[in-house]
Amino acid sequence: FKKMVITSKNNPLIKETASLKDKKGRKALGLFLVEGIKLTTECIRSGLIVERVLLSENCPLSAQDLGISPEKIVRVKEDVFLAISDEKTPQGVLCRVEIPKQNLCDPSESCLILDGVADPGNMGAIIRTANAAGYKSIYLTPDCTDPYSPKSVRASMSGIFSTKIYVASREELLKKLQGVPVLVADMSGKNVFTYAPPPAFALVIGNEANGVSEQMRSAAYDSVKIPMDSAQESLNAAVAAGILMYLLKRESFKV
Repeated sequence: FKKMVITSKNNPLIKETASLKDKKGRKALGLFLVEGIKLTTECIRSGLIVERVLLSENCPLSAQDLGISPEKIVRVKEDVFLAISDEKTPQGVLCRVEIPKQNLCDPSESCLILDGVADPGNMGAIIRTANAAGYKSIYLTPDCTDPYSPKSVRASMSGIFSTKIYVASREELLKKLQGVPVLVADMSGKNVFTYAPPPAFALVIGNEANGVSEQMRSAAYDSVKIPMDSAQESLNAAVAAGILMYLLKRESFKV
């Protein structure tokens, strides 16, 4: 028994899958795209709900290789796969994954607040580093870029599969995090290399161009900075976030 291969870009499933490249489509369907062999394998392994896996006709992978039910596999012609792919050099495997529904929860330990981070590459890179550095809860303000966009998912390198992501207004976030010291990343803050952080905290990373919002700033317990050579005005948001995340948790990494 040979499974049917989708040959038309106008097929409803294909049109729907292509719509997941845009935020509007993701919001309407509650799904996001994961592409490439490594990411797809890690996504399936993570326990997220994979609704469908689309494989190009010539892709040698099978349901067994991926560890997924054969019913979830859909084969498509090469040119049809190109129409849904977001990669420059597609590997012929892409899956539709349910966006986890997260009700706003208290953080169990130190967490991250992204306050208007606008670049998808930065978003993904921050999620990736947060996952590695042990910040398992990330709170986003509504003006952040979508963490489930293909570019952000790609940059997170599977970090997005095991990090809890919450989106809420600044008011809601600050209310939820009442009692948690808020540390703001700011160039006029205290030197992070000599700063002794509270045992648990919420680190706020601001917008690439405008920094941290006034609302977060006024709720801050403290602000911290990365000292820089005077010739350099600022660091990339994801790089700065990574340095701060690790330095503020340096005690927990001492063996």
